[in-house]
Amino acid sequence: MGTRAGGRRTGPKCIVIVGPFASGKTTLLEAILARTGAIPRQNPVSSGNTVSDHSPEARAHAMSVEATFATTDFMGEQITFVDCPGSIEFAFEAEPVLAACDLAVVVAEADEKKIPALQLIMRKLDDLAIPRILFLNKIDKAIAGVRETLKMLQPASSVPLLLRQIPVRKDGIVIGSIDLALERAYIYREYAESQVAEIPNDDKARELEARFSMLETLADHDDHLMEQLLEEIEPPKDAIFDDLSADLRAGAVTPVLIGTAEKGNGVLRLLKAIRHDAPDVEATRKRLGAPEDQSVVQVMKTIHTAHGGKLSVSRVLSGQLADAAELFLSNGDATKVSGIYRMLGKDQIKQTSAKAGDTVALGKLDNVKTGQTLSSAKGGVRPLVTLEPPQPVFAFALRPKERKDEVKMSAAIQRLAEEDPSLSLRHNQDSAETVLSGHGEMHLRVVRERLEGKNQIPIEGHAPAVPYRETIRKSAQQRGRHKKQSGGHGQFGDVVIEIKPLPRGSGFQFSDTITGGVVPKTYIQSVETGIRDYLKTGPLGFPVVDVAVNLSDGSYHAVDSSDMAFQMAAKLAMKEGMAACSPVLLEPIMKVEIVTPSDATSKIIALIPQRRGQILGYDARPDWPGWDVVEATMPQAEIGDLIIELRSATAGVASYKAIFDHMAELTGRLADEVMNANGKAA
Repeated sequence: MGTRAGGRRTGPKCIVIVGPFASGKTTLLEAILARTGAIPRQNPVSSGNTVSDHSPEARAHAMSVEATFATTDFMGEQITFVDCPGSIEFAFEAEPVLAACDLAVVVAEADEKKIPALQLIMRKLDDLAIPRILFLNKIDKAIAGVRETLKMLQPASSVPLLLRQIPVRKDGIVIGSIDLALERAYIYREYAESQVAEIPNDDKARELEARFSMLETLADHDDHLMEQLLEEIEPPKDAIFDDLSADLRAGAVTPVLIGTAEKGNGVLRLLKAIRHDAPDVEATRKRLGAPEDQSVVQVMKTIHTAHGGKLSVSRVLSGQLADAAELFLSNGDATKVSGIYRMLGKDQIKQTSAKAGDTVALGKLDNVKTGQTLSSAKGGVRPLVTLEPPQPVFAFALRPKERKDEVKMSAAIQRLAEEDPSLSLRHNQDSAETVLSGHGEMHLRVVRERLEGKNQIPIEGHAPAVPYRETIRKSAQQRGRHKKQSGGHGQFGDVVIEIKPLPRGSGFQFSDTITGGVVPKTYIQSVETGIRDYLKTGPLGFPVVDVAVNLSDGSYHAVDSSDMAFQMAAKLAMKEGMAACSPVLLEPIMKVEIVTPSDATSKIIALIPQRRGQILGYDARPDWPGWDVVEATMPQAEIGDLIIELRSATAGVASYKAIFDHMAELTGRLADEVMNANGKAA
């Protein structure tokens, strides 16, 4: 007994703080930093003056919008805490951080509405095999009993939630906690260390019952402990602590601690649990498969500072790192460290070196991106992490208000994309728009605020253009003749074309049935070029698709005919002929897959027809208890702000994927509105 965990892991640790939106993550970090002396006092989130609220966007919206790093010392050991945003729109911030951390502290509260958001977080930790502790926050406001709360939260976790503490109440108010492993009570004091006390007589029976339940769960992984429980032998405390550490590190259980971060309650017990039970960088290195015979660095975040330039916040997984050290990317490219810094929010403290386990900011690694792996070995090592941002669900087209800022805006967006790899930027050739895509309306609002605030670039933004097309319903034959005399050689081209509709999705087909050389072969290609040029903008004002054109007749002039003359003749024939072919507008229809908590499925199904969508079906989401997948088709024009309504209906957790399915005719009032907006008469 007492040897499963192999003792406490010493050395620098990296702990990520995650949890649903507004669960109290930033407040917890602030309480930790105050308790460890890293900051002079704990600032409330409402003050806008916490370590995580160093950006104007975070302060303006009263929410974390990026991962914040803070390194502190506790009982002689260095721990870096990373506060990650809780909103699903900024969830990707946690991806590169989670990969290189040792342990996650999941902050949750007794709120049934937040269980789906908690489930998303727990599933991600499962996928990455990251051990975790759950900190049940706001315990002073909890109405239900703590064990009832755990039953409510358990569906969000794939492994047992193991209760390590129960609350002590007086007159219905939580005044402290009982540690089930230590069998000791702690009476809370605001912003101060709890007072050790005897377990109140009224709570002893409840403590014994909860403790036995904890031991039963631990015994599932320890046969000797199981034998002791069956024989009613009291196990030694050191053996219990050993089991707690071993099962946490193995990911077999999620220990649950309680407290109220806003008052600093329960924070010290959490810190001691992290110090005693958390794995170290060696376990993280093994999990990632990083070599140990060289210096290996994993980049967790990129920051562009106003005065210090680019910083790459990184975890040293093995070896040592000195300032000016040369490191190599996996493609063999070399880069040189220019400054090593310890992080505390927006502040950096310069260091001369870093060792395995340290989380530090490395200066001016200009060709290095978030998620990349660096090594001291020439040629580098294989990437340890693959970042796959979720499909964007919201977009806007943007341009600077002043044309002179175009180059400046492009450079600023490039820097923002380095800081946030989940941003997507593309240039739409059809509409000549620069389109920025992200994971929600707030996500892109913050990007715009950074462009206008941090980079001083006034921006104009609007919904991206929908790629409407047009086609025809009827066939027509048309002659087009271009004849012009202006001194010297004239211009002459004469064609007869047949225009026919094609099945949807066929595109454009050109053919010729010229006989007798009435149009020389050298000009047939010119006719096709003229037709293709016309099809870029049809009679309704949009590109024409699903049309076949055959060149059947024509004439030429030995002197005045030319390539350009036949192009012009073809365009004239198309312009006059298309009007007789009953042109009709086409809109893109997308196939949409929506993932939603099951209790909101009926709301999602109801809103789809409101957006001209057709429901294809819905079913339980595989391996996701309590979630459904709804499949539908929906016009692309209706999808632009779909995510806002989806998240409003699901407490902020629904998402969707959309792929092009087909083009469909659009007629009536909606078609008139589209054409009017495009400057064409309906």
